Amino acid sequence: MKVDLFDFHLPEELIAQVPLKNRTDSRLMVLDKETGDIKHEVFKNITEYLREGDCLVLNDTKVLPARLFGVKKDTGAKIEVLLLKQLEGDQWETLVKPAKRVKEGTEIDFGEGLLTAVCTGTSDHGGRILDFKYEGIFYEVLDQLGEMPLPPYIKEQLDDRDRYQTVFAREPGSAAAPTAGLHFTEALLDEIKDKGVHVTFITLHVGLGTFRPVSVDDVLEHDMHSEFYMVSEGTAQLLNKVRNNGGRIITVGTTSTRTLETIASANDGQFVEGSGWTNIFIYPGYQFKAIDGMITNFHLPKSTLIMLVSALASRENILHAYKTAVEDEYRFFSFGDAMFII
Repeated sequence: MKVDLFDFHLPEELIAQVPLKNRTDSRLMVLDKETGDIKHEVFKNITEYLREGDCLVLNDTKVLPARLFGVKKDTGAKIEVLLLKQLEGDQWETLVKPAKRVKEGTEIDFGEGLLTAVCTGTSDHGGRILDFKYEGIFYEVLDQLGEMPLPPYIKEQLDDRDRYQTVFAREPGSAAAPTAGLHFTEALLDEIKDKGVHVTFITLHVGLGTFRPVSVDDVLEHDMHSEFYMVSEGTAQLLNKVRNNGGRIITVGTTSTRTLETIASANDGQFVEGSGWTNIFIYPGYQFKAIDGMITNFHLPKSTLIMLVSALASRENILHAYKTAVEDEYRFFSFGDAMFII
């Protein structure tokens, strides 16, 4: 299966650079995954497409202000660091720029000594392993010194860092936001619950592999990145109950989808408590075992994410929907509009 099959034309001006003032004012394309029929809505009206007894599954990961700016202790050269993944203790896998200046043993100073790091090794794709030293609590130091790691296609400065955070974010660890969740407010979630829809949470810490382009010609040759997930016993029990009672399981975002499909695939379609690393790669031909529908944003051409939604709604239906979105000037990517595949 060729990666080029998932390509489409996207005018650059449709890439949303800033979030809307009100989260629920995003546009919503409702796509029937069987027929390909499309309806155009506003996100605040999503309750009309949810039923009593359904379950909405959201990712409660919290984005770290993971972009740090420091200097080499010996030369004063400027170094940019992006935290990717916590390893053991205070060791992190990172991306650094310029990488050639950071070799094993290099010491970096952030915030005039408030935070320091030493390079202890290298990782895949040119990354560096950094061991951090600080006083107090690491996440509090990070809040003081770090910046939000916006995706590379967003060129504008973000005035309010909370707008790249879901309103239900609570588990720190992501290098990027689960952006389908950005459309929800507490008030909308309350409205959804009042309709008799269950709302529950999983955690999947989004890695920057999400944005890594597919560099091979054949989909099957792509090396999928791993991300850490957690599913609680309470969530697993609720999902099994909803399924047994005939309710639909609706995931918010590709991250929630990958988490539930990882769990269900390993347990004969059942949901169980668990945590670990998943590198599940979902593309057309995949048989879904966990979900019935998904709320998601509009994704990059030839990305693993557009392959995932194509597996759920068919490549033909998705590419037609994306062509329609471009013609109707929907806003794309992280701060863009949403699609409900149902």
